[in-house]
Parts: sequence; structure tokens; C-alpha cells
Amino acid sequence: VTGSGKTGLGIIYLEEALLAGLPTLILDPKGDMTNLMLTFPELRPADFEPWIDEGEARKEGKTPTELATEKAEQSTKGLGWWDQDGSRIRELRDSAGFTIYTPGSTAGVPLNIIGSLSAPAADWDQEAEALRDEIEGFVSGLLGLVEVEADPISSREHILLANLIENAWRQGRSLDMASLLAEIQRPPLRKLGVFELDTFFPEKDRLALAMKLNGLVASPAFSSWIDGPDLDIESLLWKDGKPQAAIVYLAHLSEEERQFIVTLILSKVITWMRSQAGTGDLRALVYMDEVFGFVPPTAEPPAKKPILTLLKQARAYGVGLLLSTQNPVDLDYKAMSNAGTWCIGRLQTERDKARILEALQSARGDTDVEQLDRTISGLEKRQFLLHNTHEPEPVLF
Repeated sequence: VTGSGKTGLGIIYLEEALLAGLPTLILDPKGDMTNLMLTFPELRPADFEPWIDEGEARKEGKTPTELATEKAEQSTKGLGWWDQDGSRIRELRDSAGFTIYTPGSTAGVPLNIIGSLSAPAADWDQEAEALRDEIEGFVSGLLGLVEVEADPISSREHILLANLIENAWRQGRSLDMASLLAEIQRPPLRKLGVFELDTFFPEKDRLALAMKLNGLVASPAFSSWIDGPDLDIESLLWKDGKPQAAIVYLAHLSEEERQFIVTLILSKVITWMRSQAGTGDLRALVYMDEVFGFVPPTAEPPAKKPILTLLKQARAYGVGLLLSTQNPVDLDYKAMSNAGTWCIGRLQTERDKARILEALQSARGDTDVEQLDRTISGLEKRQFLLHNTHEPEPVLF
């Protein structure tokens, strides 16, 4: 909920993970998680001043220097309440590397999203399912960008593109957008399923699809989608043996572009994860600051499948998935029932509270719903109810 402290709680989880030597991949749809970079071990007003909003200072009748001094004192005092000081901030900065990635923009470090068409070094006999999921994520997101129906089962555009990419990857061939557009017009396949390709997807219709995708490639903004390092999960999580906080900033993108990036990144996380040995220990944490619209109860946006796959399978590979939302009523039940740890803050509506209570009761039948209802209704700002499915009672903190 707005003002409940959920983003602050998310930052605490991430800082503690990084201090423990765990890399984190942070998907930031709203642009709040860049605050992870604002760490000042000396806690000097001069460190805070460049980040002060002059408009906010004016509104409070202060100069930026005065407001910076106030913020520095506030931070020093706040840390003191918890018997901490700047040395712990320095420890965090020394423990991990921090990078803000801005796909589709050069404001931070851009990411070469289309480089994802490079043939992966993977064994198709062993990893066909994971590779197909990655292809599905890429194709669904790409078609979403040009507003083409992208159902993997019924959309002929999706079926064609997925087959073209799989065919190339099985031969060890990498693609780029130019070669993909050429193959749409002259596919190196004779049939799709039992139909001749020209019957299933006539040439003039394939040309129309190629033209749509070419319009995307021809737009001036497209060059920023192929700038920067390739999207490689291992490189995002580790650099020179040091755990990373890889913040993927998405606030500047349209809804379709966000879906594309989130789907693609999480599909790649799944492929990477399945190449790791199974473990009972946490080896990496994936965090999404606002999951509204990505895993809704009825619709099937492209990102929903990889999110549900991670919720079901990631823990076996030592990968944690932490999702945050102020709209529990807009979360798919399957997502909620696969969560082992819940932190419930102040809720905006009775519907949201009812949804949480219902999900908690279905997760464990012995829940005292009336008691939980009273506790949740009485939560204050920055106060949370921690519900762990392996513990007998929830804890207030």
C-alpha cells in the first residue's frame, strides 16, 4: 500500500542479501529501487545535497543545503535507533557492485535486448523445455511491441517466429532482427505442423508481419534496444567474483515494453537457473518492486508464465523470488499459493484484505481468520505481519 513502507522493506531485504554475499536482480517498474545507490558512509550533508529536490526545499521554506543537513541528521539518528552507523553502509558498498541498467535508453547502462537472439551454448536434448520457454518469452514480448496477438498456441505469427528461432538455434546459428525479418519472408522451413508453410501462413501475410517488425526496427528509438552489453544473467549477478545489485530500471518504458523486458529477463533467469545444480541454499535473489499487471488473475500477459514458473521451481535451484504489490486483489491465486513467506502491510481496501485472508486460509487451513483480520486491520505505517508457512504463528514486526 502507498505509505505502508513496502519499498523500504524491499530495500532492506536486498541490502541484507547483498551483505550476506548474495547477488540480486531487481526489476524496477516504478523507478523507486534506484535509491539503493544512495548510500553515504560518511553521512555528510554535502553527500545528500546533489539529490535534494529544490522544489521540495522551497516548499518547506529551506535552502537545499539546509534540507540536506536535515536529511543527513535524520539518517544518522535513524541508524542510531538500530545501533548502526556509517560503517555498515560502507560494508554494504564494499560487499557488492551496484549498476542501474536502462533497456531502451542510454540514461544508465543500456542492455542489448535483441542480442538475446544469439544461439545459446546449451544442449537441446537436455534443455529443450527451458530453451523453448526462453524463445516463447522473447517472441511474446516482441509481438506485444507491435500489437500482434501473441498466443503461443493459436497465433500463427507466434508459431512462425518461435519455429524460425528454434530452427536456427538447433543449428547453432545466431540471429539478429535483420536475419529474422529475412527468414519471415523466405523461411528455411517447408512445413509448420502438418500444413505446407505457404498454406498455414501465406507469403503476403508474412510480408505484412515483416513490415510491422521492420517499422519497429526503423524507428529512431530502436537503436537504444541494441546498445550496451548482451542480456546475460550470470554477468548481471556476478562481476569478478563480486555479487551485484543489478537494478533494471523500467519506469521510462511503455506497458508493452515493460512486459517485453520482464518476460525476456525472467525467461533467461529460468534458462540460467536450470543450468545450475540443485541446492537447498539461496544463491541469488530476484526482486520485483511492483508486480501489478504482470501476473493478474484472469488475463495472460507474456510475463505471467515465467513468474509462475519461478514461483513453482526456483527454490529447488537456490533462486529466491520476492514480489511486491499494493494490489493483492489483482494477483493470480496460483502466484499467492506458491509463496512461502508473506509480509503483509497496511491494505487499502476491504477487498484486498479479504483476498489476503482467503489466500492465507487456503495456504494453511488452521488459520484463525478473525484474529488475522483484527491484526491486519490494526497495522500501522511500516508495520508488517510476517507469515511463514513453516512457522505455527505469524509475527508482527
